Amino acid sequence: MSTQSPAAPAAGHRNETVIVFALSLAAMVVSMMQTLPVPILGLIRNDLGTTTANVSWVTTATLLSAAVFTPLLGRFGDQHGKKPTLVAVLGVMVVGSVVAALATSLPLLILGRVLQGAATAIFPLALSVLREEVRPQKLPGAMALVSGTLAFGSGLALVATGLLTSGSGADYRNAFWMATGFAAVALIAVVALVPATRHKTGGRTDFLGALTLGIALLLLLLPISQGHEWGWASGRTLGSFAGAAVMTAVWVLVERKVSEPLVDMRMFVHRPVLMANLAGVLVGFGMFANFLGVSYLVQMPEAITGYGFDASILRASVQFLLPGAIVSLLASPIGGQIVRHRGPRTALGLAAALGAVGFGWLALDHGHTFSVIGAGLIVGAAVSFGYAAMPAVIMASVPHHQSGIANGINSISRSTGSAIGSAIVTTILASQTIEHLPPGVPALPAESGFTLTFAIGAVAFGLVAVIGWLGLRGQTRPLAAHPAPGTATGATTAPASASASAVDAAAPEKADATA
Repeated sequence: MSTQSPAAPAAGHRNETVIVFALSLAAMVVSMMQTLPVPILGLIRNDLGTTTANVSWVTTATLLSAAVFTPLLGRFGDQHGKKPTLVAVLGVMVVGSVVAALATSLPLLILGRVLQGAATAIFPLALSVLREEVRPQKLPGAMALVSGTLAFGSGLALVATGLLTSGSGADYRNAFWMATGFAAVALIAVVALVPATRHKTGGRTDFLGALTLGIALLLLLLPISQGHEWGWASGRTLGSFAGAAVMTAVWVLVERKVSEPLVDMRMFVHRPVLMANLAGVLVGFGMFANFLGVSYLVQMPEAITGYGFDASILRASVQFLLPGAIVSLLASPIGGQIVRHRGPRTALGLAAALGAVGFGWLALDHGHTFSVIGAGLIVGAAVSFGYAAMPAVIMASVPHHQSGIANGINSISRSTGSAIGSAIVTTILASQTIEHLPPGVPALPAESGFTLTFAIGAVAFGLVAVIGWLGLRGQTRPLAAHPAPGTATGATTAPASASASAVDAAAPEKADATA
């Protein structure tokens, strides 16, 4: 049930470069799909003649699809090969983008978004490919660069969508045709530049575990995404959360019983992996709180509210959000070097410090253009360093045959954090509104709502600091110092043992090599 893999990646320097390029492009396109519809929800609502509550499913459907398919596809890639799985998922993303672009009704558009959401599995698969193909001393930088494209792609989608839908007679479908083009280019790049899979575990797919995990995640993320519409104390919201708790317990029981579980529970609760997933929730929350908070803030009509910048969607994206996205990309190689020389714990601690400073700055001063942009640059670097650190922690803590599913769960943790960020920002701004507005003016958020939003963002990154310095105590050895992967991997190899150091966390791979 296993295939042979060289002790060290065989790709040369040039091959490593093109592999990283192809995977970075694919990861960037995935992140674009998540934020692409945010600026055009109003256009979609008007064009399709639906309601605000219904059109919100355009974003919710992608999140739920990602929750269901990412763990399953990550595990499928471990078992049957990363490249074939990558190519298939990219193909699904192309089809989903075409369906969304051609849709003439909301159900068809939602179907396209569901197909696009399945592509979230590309990121953990890409990290698994890097682990096989990139030399250990280059791996931290490669993972950081691919991770850095996530925040950049999210910002790029906002800007590109704003450009394509600005002016009179704007057609939201242009944004989905753009997505189709990017997805097709990424598909071609992966087919042409990523080598065939050399490392497979084989084995059976745990469909029951995938089903129970998918239902649990659906019941968790659905009320988080729709709670502001349903009401946080409504029966649907509370019932969904209760159902999520029950299904999580069922999923754990299933995974403990089956011989080849989708997620090895020992790996799932292994301290470094657990801490990386908690950090993923918090960093994902911070990234989305920054995107939404700043986007709403700068579009506020100053003459009516007394704050804001009267920015259009295009100006909000280009002037206020794009700089931070660019910094996220530029900071990713720096994050990789920090991981390599100082370890992921240091990178995560620096991310926490920068994030807390950036959000603190926004909370104290969001009335000047310089402050909003400057704080956004700092938060962008924080997100980049955080995204560089988390995969490094996971790769140092799990054996080869679990890298896809482990990174898949981490991707879901970031998506969950983003969903929580969206829900909290929306709820805060909807609950704190300006009184005594002129007749005919719709409800607008009070400035105190933005201050609270940014303060919560600072607290979130403060919790990341706690995770980095306490939860990951001892995780200080650079990833590049680890021995190369073993020469063979069995499908039933035990997960990393609970160890205080990154070197000990990688020990299962050495045991794996002698199995």
